[in-house]
Amino acid sequence: MKKGSVILMCIISSLISSSITLLAVKNDIPKDTVKEQTEISENIDSSKDKNIYHAVSDKAMPSVVGITTISINENNIFNIPTQSQGVGSGFIVDKNGYIVTNSHVVNDGEVVEVNVVFNDGETTKGKVLWSDPQLDLAVVKVNKTGLPVSDLGDSDKVRTGDIAIAIGNPLGLEFQKTVTQGIISGMDRSITTENSNMTGLIQTDASINPGNSGGPLLNEDGEVIGINTAKVSEAEGLGFSIPINTVKPIVEQIIKKGSFEKVTLGVKGFDVSVFESATGTDLEAENGVYIAEVVTNTPAQKAGINAGDVIVKIGDIDVETMSDLNKALYNYSLGQETEIVLNRGGKEVKLKVRF
Repeated sequence: MKKGSVILMCIISSLISSSITLLAVKNDIPKDTVKEQTEISENIDSSKDKNIYHAVSDKAMPSVVGITTISINENNIFNIPTQSQGVGSGFIVDKNGYIVTNSHVVNDGEVVEVNVVFNDGETTKGKVLWSDPQLDLAVVKVNKTGLPVSDLGDSDKVRTGDIAIAIGNPLGLEFQKTVTQGIISGMDRSITTENSNMTGLIQTDASINPGNSGGPLLNEDGEVIGINTAKVSEAEGLGFSIPINTVKPIVEQIIKKGSFEKVTLGVKGFDVSVFESATGTDLEAENGVYIAEVVTNTPAQKAGINAGDVIVKIGDIDVETMSDLNKALYNYSLGQETEIVLNRGGKEVKLKVRF
């Protein structure tokens, strides 16, 4: 036999041997292993059917409501009463019918009728229990029980770059239950609205439009971290929410006592920057609330606060503006005691105050 023929026969024999070996190995693979691999592949594919936005929507949507109002307005040149309608959003914070929304959604409590539209389409009359234009927060009550409740998160843990999801009724109930998404764009923002200077807000680029007001801003776990309140009309992607921790003590007191009574300190003051600009003086404190007057027989007078002092901290909260001071007072109830830090002529003074 020629040498070339021998080499060809060897190659053919090798190929036949490899095919037999491959067939044998394939037949030796347990059927369970093949089945298991198929199931894993199916699980991976099926996981794509539900993303984070589906999960958050499914969790939060049942507790989000629409709010419609009717108000009577006589503010016109003819002093003729006119009827106006409003629409916004809200979310349920207690199974017995307590709902959080914005104060401006319920016309700061000056409404003749409030209706709450639930996720299933049912509409029920509501009542404004409390509202505060400075905070732009309100609590509405409906006579229903067993309602789905929003899961409230911790806004102190929110960071720039976190996922943000908004649910509400932009431009009215025609687009009810709209979900928009974005990120947390910034923290501790300040804006000026028609009613107040709002501080400590959460900024997001999740789309917030008229009708979204009062609806929840959610994190990736479906927890409410803010109450959507405003957007900058001159720019896109600039929405603002009130941190949920601001409203928690208010809701707790309203549920427990049926109403909320804000404590007072008993001072008349100005932002340091405003006072310096108006008087041309240069105070020792860079920020805070300058005390122009202390009211007689109030917690401030009893604690030893004097005119000319600058409040820079109350409890654990730094105070830079009157808005900060007013907001901090919502954390306290009558009879509670806390520490106030003052700048008095360039020196730090700590006092105990009882409300």
